[in-house]
Parts: sequence; C-alpha cells; structure tokens
Amino acid sequence: MALIPNKITAGLTLSLAFGLANYPGPQWSSLLLLRGAGHIDLEGLTDDKLHIISDSAANTSSWVPGNYFYSLRVTDGTDTHEIESGSLEVRPDLAQADASFDGRAHAEKVLQSIEAVIEGRATRDQDSYRINNRELRRTPISQLLKLRDLYRHEVAQLKARRRGKDTLGRTILVRFGHGV
Repeated sequence: MALIPNKITAGLTLSLAFGLANYPGPQWSSLLLLRGAGHIDLEGLTDDKLHIISDSAANTSSWVPGNYFYSLRVTDGTDTHEIESGSLEVRPDLAQADASFDGRAHAEKVLQSIEAVIEGRATRDQDSYRINNRELRRTPISQLLKLRDLYRHEVAQLKARRRGKDTLGRTILVRFGHGV
C-alpha cells in the first residue's frame, strides 16, 4: 500500500500519518523529498507510533504545480533508508488560478478538439486539394470517428474514477439477508 498519494493540491493542508514498525519514533525520523517542477523537502514529526508529514495551506500555496518524483526516507542520524519512491502530481491552487485556467484533463481537451474538427468537416466534401503545387490532406472522417470513440471511452473512464466508480464497467450485485 502506497504511503504517498499520487496527487497533492497546492493551497490545501497536507497531512500524512503512517506507522513504520521497523523504524519507530523517536529513534527514527522521516523526510519526504519532492523533485520536479519545484524543490520541496518536508521533515516529518514522530510520536511513539506514527510518522507525521504535514505542511500548512499557506506553505503549499507556493508549490509549483507539475510532476514530481518523490523519495520517502527515514534516518536515525547514522543510517538512512528509502521507504518508498515514485512520482506524483502537484495540482494548482484554484484559489490562485486566473480566468484562463482550464482544469480539464488532456483527454477531455483532445475529445473536444476532435469533435470540433468533425463538426467543421461536416460541410466539406474534399479530403485533399492542391493550390500552386501545395497540397493539403485532411484526416479521413473514419479515422476521426475512431479517435473520437477512443477519447470518449478514455473520458468516460476518467469521469468514473472521479466519482469513485468501477472503471471496468462491471456491475457488482450484493444480496443482504439471513442465513447462508
């Protein structure tokens, strides 16, 4: 089970607490290093059972949004061990976003663009034409429709994940009752 989430939002309080039986506090301290769009080091606090890594909303609001690699480490002052590593995304702080902010996912933006091309092509009957030795070829409608279907599926899965639904489209039936 991952200790570090794959997404953190700038401008919100970060609070992570986890137990590490092999590295109990206060003998061991924790450190979360983030490298990517910015450079962030978060020192953890410990109590008898938990390592706690936190940062205030005021501090996270200055984090640069983007993709980061992380390393979660523990140290006793002599030995240092990496507990977990991976990548995560720091999302922008919506409180600081201007009117041009577009929070849609890549797939949502591409789907809208494909649909706009299909709509624009509905009134054109030529797939290619030549003017003064320059030729323009358009993507065939059949390929645009396949791309649209691909991105519609990806957007549907994205929306399902956002709602916490099963992304495989399975229905799970449960029966509650007495006896077996």
